[in-house]
Amino acid sequence: MRTAKIFGFGGLAIVVVGLVWVLFVGLPRWYAPRPKPVAAPAAAPAPAASGRKIKARLFYVSDDGARLKGVERDVAYGDGAAAQAEEIVRAQIAAAAPPLVSAVPPGTTLRALYLTANGSAFVDLSRDVVTAHPGGSLDELLTVYSIVNALTMNLPAVTSVQVLVDGKEVDTLVGHVDLRRPLTKNVSWVE
Repeated sequence: MRTAKIFGFGGLAIVVVGLVWVLFVGLPRWYAPRPKPVAAPAAAPAPAASGRKIKARLFYVSDDGARLKGVERDVAYGDGAAAQAEEIVRAQIAAAAPPLVSAVPPGTTLRALYLTANGSAFVDLSRDVVTAHPGGSLDELLTVYSIVNALTMNLPAVTSVQVLVDGKEVDTLVGHVDLRRPLTKNVSWVE
């Protein structure tokens, strides 16, 4: 009987220690606020009339529809990393000239783009990226990584990308790719 009480108190002590750990260590880690994006210093964008361009690798759906195909394109010049990132995203989400096929749903626009000091880009897209998306895990992967790879492979200042929709963090676009954290380049989706 005495042994049962000792085991009972020992079990209770373990449960109490576990609860204390969860409340004071685990939960704060899981629910700690992430740093808010800080806008990169605003640099005046180069005038569109200047016509200055850079070469950038953009990503379109491959012929077999299962991967991304990198294509070198002329992209408007942006003065500074944030401005150049905006130009690359605008070019990436624009309608593709045939025979290329864009992985980004038509009508999607760039609302804003922010760069943090640690190299994370926060790309805020219009709601069309969700509402006009055809769905499916492969199509969602191609959409997300066309944008992530376009930025991380063209701009050394960008190491990761988090996609936002209408100014808000989203779990996914259409239920498959976890967008709760910034994503890094993934060339396994590029042929």
